[in-house]
Amino acid sequence: MHEPFGSDFLPEETSSLQDPATSLSKRAARRIIQRAFVLMGRDKFLRTQIRGARITSLWVIEDWQLEWTVFFHRGKFVVERRPAKHPDATLTWATAGDFFRQVDRAGETNVQVQIVPPQEHRRFFETILRGFFACLRHVLSNPFDDAGESLV
Repeated sequence: MHEPFGSDFLPEETSSLQDPATSLSKRAARRIIQRAFVLMGRDKFLRTQIRGARITSLWVIEDWQLEWTVFFHRGKFVVERRPAKHPDATLTWATAGDFFRQVDRAGETNVQVQIVPPQEHRRFFETILRGFFACLRHVLSNPFDDAGESLV
């Protein structure tokens, strides 16, 4: 049986950060988030979920003033550091603490995020965010890239 969000590709957990919202710099957080997207892109279950999607999304952590764009297109996605000018959906967390608290809730069905427009893509993003935060949990517990370089 395939476990959703592909734990089979994730490295073994070795170390853990206490509270990422207070222990990470913005730069380290951005690198860790980017690494989580890399791992997410390797997950066949998630790629299947986005196969029919054509959505431009803007992800925002307000208190850190972090914004990035994620384009979902036919089973693939592209992450850009620049904010999209006309996103189909905007996902917003008021604080980094709110964002990183989702890591511990990755298996829950109710994702805590403000999505605008509120109902149009909610179900799609709940699936994507559960997978993303599962990958982020693994990256936080083992913050290294494929070359063994530390992300923090």
